[in-house]
Amino acid sequence: MGMTIAFQGSLLDDGDGVGPLTKIERKSLDRGAWVDSLPGWLHGADDLFTRLAERVPWQAERRRMYDSVVEVPRLLSFYGEGAPLPDPLLATARTALEAHYQERLPTAGLCFYRDGRDSVAWHGDNTGRGAREDTLVAIVSVGAPRPLLLRPRGGGETLRFPVGHGDLLVMGGSCQRTWEHAIPKTTRPVGPRISIQFRPRGVR
Repeated sequence: MGMTIAFQGSLLDDGDGVGPLTKIERKSLDRGAWVDSLPGWLHGADDLFTRLAERVPWQAERRRMYDSVVEVPRLLSFYGEGAPLPDPLLATARTALEAHYQERLPTAGLCFYRDGRDSVAWHGDNTGRGAREDTLVAIVSVGAPRPLLLRPRGGGETLRFPVGHGDLLVMGGSCQRTWEHAIPKTTRPVGPRISIQFRPRGVR
């Protein structure tokens, strides 16, 4: 199910490619977790958003929650190990990330947040290796910015990272098992955003 949807692009975005990862900034968290961020890392992000929105086979999913089955409040698409990515620019981004972090990232999960009603609840990607090992999840965002929130498991200060228009955010170390992240709903008018999550083998 491809989507045709308009959003307000960035006036500074032109050309396809990725910038140098030498400019990435790391924020050390407690309990061995860290977050790397690099705004505007992916060039041509607005055109990539349009291509992904129109060409990716987006799926609406339903999941059981307590005693009922509810719609997942976002559209999803998953590219497993060995599957070709839906755009060459994503392959370029993955190659650069693998070289920088010295770790293979063979899977890519895509989430389409159509408006402020779409969201993801507090969670950690700790199914599989992430439950017992340090690992990383690299997120590239295209489209309009939405805040990604991070908080320690068990309570503590919430950190806020606005991500969109080609921004890169990498959660590493113990982050998936000692912290949680979320994209909250909002009643404010916001444009659509697509999130691409590159993960190592065995991390979900």
